[in-house]
Amino acid sequence: MRYASTRGQSPVTDIDLALEAGLAPDGGLYVPMHIPQLAKAAPWPDLASAATAILSPFFTASRLCERLPQLCTEAFNFASPLRHMHGERDFLLELFHGPTAAFKDYAARFLAASLAALRDNTAPTRTIMVATSGDTGAAVAAAFHRRAGFRVVILYPQGRVSPRQAHGLECWGENIHTLRIAGSFDDCQRLAKTALSDSELRARLPLGSANSISLGRLLPQIAYYGHNACTFFAEHGQRLNFIIPTGNLGNASAAFLARQMGLPVGDIHLACNANDTLPRFFQGQDYAAQTTRATLANAMDVGAPSNFERLRYWHDSDAELRSAISASSSDDATIRAEIAAAHTHHGITPCPHTACGLAALHTLRKAGDHRPWAVVATAHPAKFESIVEPLTGQTIPLPAALAKSLARPAQGEPLANDYSALRQWLLALPSQG
Repeated sequence: MRYASTRGQSPVTDIDLALEAGLAPDGGLYVPMHIPQLAKAAPWPDLASAATAILSPFFTASRLCERLPQLCTEAFNFASPLRHMHGERDFLLELFHGPTAAFKDYAARFLAASLAALRDNTAPTRTIMVATSGDTGAAVAAAFHRRAGFRVVILYPQGRVSPRQAHGLECWGENIHTLRIAGSFDDCQRLAKTALSDSELRARLPLGSANSISLGRLLPQIAYYGHNACTFFAEHGQRLNFIIPTGNLGNASAAFLARQMGLPVGDIHLACNANDTLPRFFQGQDYAAQTTRATLANAMDVGAPSNFERLRYWHDSDAELRSAISASSSDDATIRAEIAAAHTHHGITPCPHTACGLAALHTLRKAGDHRPWAVVATAHPAKFESIVEPLTGQTIPLPAALAKSLARPAQGEPLANDYSALRQWLLALPSQG
């Protein structure tokens, strides 16, 4: 399997180099030159087995090929349970049972383990750049914390994440550096992409990416969609449709790839917050990135989703893309109402992002859609207790891993929303450690 840039101006490469680079030299995103088909769609015994089978075609020419089962066992060692909600055909796919209580733990752990396995022990320290709107940074920090030969630089928008998310970004220390940027997530993402495209900087400081622009983040996310869709199909004889809360589109792009690989994934609906760049497009308007608006579902506060470039690459026209995926948006008032009513309607307590998915489910049901739908629960509600608890009147117990991170002291530093300031800061890092 070979990999090309979405912009077509970089040399075709293999998976190992694509993983290490993160972003293609021309600023594009790496994509497989063809999407492999899986002959077997029977259910796998566990998520790690599913991940190994699903990812194998992408790693046929990789130095990681023989180690793939071990890497998948290491990364996918917690479940992605599909829960039945109160409605007969309403399901919840819980992806928040990892060390930082968010779906991004799966792919971050896979990427970290893969890059560590590829690393030459004599190589200089690699700096992993990650822009985060709340959850990505903590997942990447946990995955790379104390890994020899790596350090992580997290960029997050100051004041635009929940207090517990901010603590989870700043509580690591050692080889994890956290920068509070005076701007939006899109500003953080722009800074990270600019650094990754700066050839002079990269010649002096080995860089990599852990955002969903990286194939090492995108591809592993196919696993939980494939695993749950195949298990559901075996039990019910129907395709499972997915409602995916989304901001930067990486998680939804993985669901799309699962379906394109021949796995029994049904329709894909994007549940967005008031940052409605994607709903506007999928409802027929020209694509136009927007200025980011701060919302209760802050991890989805994205006005220019990076992975849209991949979705466009995989379709011959905007009309074809619009026929493949649908989207809707929810404002903060709707999010509050869904959180408040979720226990009665569904028997669950959702985070604000999952609440966007529940709102989309209600809209589909009111329109007469009676097919089985799974709302993807992307984060544990305890990360947003200041929003959720007043609306539900209930205290949310802390998952053990989250409680452990909150007990550590926070340490981060402010940085101007300016690339020259970031570049100077990066060049001041020691060559090792």
